[in-house]
Amino acid sequence: MQSVFDTLAAHSDNPSSFLALNSGNDYFRDERFDGACAYRRSGRYVLQFGGPFTAPEHRARLLTSFAEHAGRRLVAVQLQREDAELYARHGFTVNQIGASYAVDLTRFTLRGSKFVRLRNKISRARRAGLEVAELRPDDDLGELDRLDDRWLRDKGRHVKELRFLVGQRTGPLQEHRRLFVGRVDGQAVGYINYSPVYGSRPGWLHDLSRRLPDAPPGVMEALNATVIERFTEDGAGWLHFGFTPFTGLADEHELPGASRTFTRFARLLAEHGTAIYPAASQLEYKEKWAPHAVLPEYLAFKGKPRLGAVWQLLRATNAV
Repeated sequence: MQSVFDTLAAHSDNPSSFLALNSGNDYFRDERFDGACAYRRSGRYVLQFGGPFTAPEHRARLLTSFAEHAGRRLVAVQLQREDAELYARHGFTVNQIGASYAVDLTRFTLRGSKFVRLRNKISRARRAGLEVAELRPDDDLGELDRLDDRWLRDKGRHVKELRFLVGQRTGPLQEHRRLFVGRVDGQAVGYINYSPVYGSRPGWLHDLSRRLPDAPPGVMEALNATVIERFTEDGAGWLHFGFTPFTGLADEHELPGASRTFTRFARLLAEHGTAIYPAASQLEYKEKWAPHAVLPEYLAFKGKPRLGAVWQLLRATNAV
């Protein structure tokens, strides 16, 4: 695990790459290269997270080696544009699946008319007595466990917690993340876990977040605004809001050879897929912060897209 972490820190340019270290993932290595491919199996399929994590000069050969190991039922998700082009050159069918959003903290400000509503929500939460604290890995996190339980129950008995493409706040690598909790009258009403981001837009990923269903309005906005102030003081460059599937889809982002059938399928989910993934509400929250960068992300199939592959991906994420 430490070697994979070191590789991500040195070579990754994927803002969500830290999620490759989630529990439940396996790692393929080729002794000829310093690098790894993160994946997990679902049914008969091998689901790769991100591209090959290694030095640029080794990426193509590591992909070739991993593809031979994985077999013909390989699917790669959350590829960046450069990764997508690499997979397309290797014979994969590559389609845009969504986008990720990022704010340049060196340019960020809440001043101006476009942030009036956001400022009002933040002020309302702070007037309600919201206090923000950073937690350490060895702190007692029982209050967050109880918050998680209430959050999940409020979603309904058929809703399951998402996994694979979202982060976690437990495990030995939590020391590399930063966890902030918002409390009102001493009770935890929401929290956000941030993961480190490396590469050309280094900073932090606004990752796992939860709030009580009866928390005061604006709690999450005020919590994140407070953290932005701290990150900016620390000299962080970017705050990434992460990947949202079925958003930012556009013809100009598609690569030559993209599947028209899958394009139509993705656009259909973008319009009617709320039951599978709450993309609209996530996008609304991210757009409140006026992101400076919107980065298309891709899904790659070895060969032609298969319905079974999409189903297994949804199963792996707990969306179905």
